[in-house]
Amino acid sequence: MDNTTNTGAVNAGAPDARAQRRNLFCFPIGTFGRDMIYNLFTNYILLYVLFTHNLTASQLMAITGIMIGARVFDALNDPLMGNIIERTRTRWGKYKPWLVAGILSTSVVVYLAFNVRLDGWSFIWFFGVIYFAYSITYTMHDISYWGMIPALSKDGGTRDKLTAMTNLAAGVGMGISGIIVPMLTTGSGTIGGNAQTAYGAVALLFCILAPLFLSVTIIGVREDRSYMDVTPPPVSFRKIVSTIVNNDQLSWMCLIFLLHQVGADLMLAGMGSTYIYFTYGYEGGLYSLFSTIGLSASGILLIAYPWLSSRWNRKTLMKSFGIILTAGFVIMLTAGLFMPVGMPSFWITTAGYMLAQLGMNCYYVILMISIINTVEYNELKNGTRDEAIVASIRPFFTKMGSAVCVLLTTVTYLIFGVTGTTNQISALEQAANSGAITEAEKLSQIDAVIGSVSTAQSHGLLLVMCLIPFIMMVCAYLLYKKHYILDEDEYDRIVSELAAGKAKA
Repeated sequence: MDNTTNTGAVNAGAPDARAQRRNLFCFPIGTFGRDMIYNLFTNYILLYVLFTHNLTASQLMAITGIMIGARVFDALNDPLMGNIIERTRTRWGKYKPWLVAGILSTSVVVYLAFNVRLDGWSFIWFFGVIYFAYSITYTMHDISYWGMIPALSKDGGTRDKLTAMTNLAAGVGMGISGIIVPMLTTGSGTIGGNAQTAYGAVALLFCILAPLFLSVTIIGVREDRSYMDVTPPPVSFRKIVSTIVNNDQLSWMCLIFLLHQVGADLMLAGMGSTYIYFTYGYEGGLYSLFSTIGLSASGILLIAYPWLSSRWNRKTLMKSFGIILTAGFVIMLTAGLFMPVGMPSFWITTAGYMLAQLGMNCYYVILMISIINTVEYNELKNGTRDEAIVASIRPFFTKMGSAVCVLLTTVTYLIFGVTGTTNQISALEQAANSGAITEAEKLSQIDAVIGSVSTAQSHGLLLVMCLIPFIMMVCAYLLYKKHYILDEDEYDRIVSELAAGKAKA
């Protein structure tokens, strides 16, 4: 009987062809809602705070400190969570219990984050508690979700397809939330006429959808549970550190992936939305267009990636898409710095962003696959797979990168006086929420505030969000090209050698 329907089964071998086909559907769809929640909390929480709360400089720095501290804590917690998952032994395997506990608790935390109404330092204390809670709960299902991939298939081609399809589902979830959140929380389409009410309603919607979609994965996938026959390793930081240190390929991927994440976050989770609002107007539809068109090209890439990877090796793809992302950044800078502000420059900036995202997302998929492929290298070199620990590296450095991004964003905002403008907007949002002014009056007065933004402010944001990501991507490519040796042929050789060794045993 299929192990996904027989909850009493303790062990199961490698998924057969039929189960693998089902995995290709049931696994990717599970992350659709997860990434809607992730996008809302990670990419919009600071924007929500800035545009709904009047913050002093010290309160903004406190918010920044909380976000950095929580993300560093979260990053350190990821390998530990991976180690705990490695030790988990239940009738449902080691992954699925953490998927259930994690997604339900995350949904509660995210709902509270956008629906509890506090001001001043009371809000800062609440924000600290809720942000650390999110760090813990999201890690539960994130590590277990991505850690499951090596147990779903050991075939290189199938794994490439599974990774690409999963990233496509994640991108669709991110893209849809990227459309919904700005359109329903900013400008004339705001739910309830003010940002506070709108963010609360959107959070409720996402917190319902996320568990529903992940339940498809929990119920539908079948993984290889041969790990159940192996004595679980003890939980220790020494084991986590030794797994990374004793795997030179994983060590290099840690640095390379961190560089990529800092650059990518500055474009999407950093100051992209603020730049669009300050330059082209406080209208959520504009940022929805900017982010959606940018991410749409990435969706096409993820659909095409299995075909691209069958024709060209990963290092060749990185070089080609590096040229594309370079062109994107040049176009963005040219339109933003030298063209008059208006819809023509907006559309050209958006086209440049699309090309930059296309290149950065190709890098992301390649780096994801490259990290996962160090599992077999680790097994050959050190005798253990340590799947969950290896899988925890991606979220670990995603969160470390986001911590660096938060710091860079806040410093940039303080340098260019961004909070002076956002405080005026948040005061108007609060006035609309209390009924002191109408929605039309709010929008009219916000337009006047946006009109006072200086060229130095908008150009400063553009330079930071283009130049730093470009430098990070160039460094990531050069390090990958020089130090990563697990290309397609080498990976296949390692898998064959492992299979031969097991056959002899």
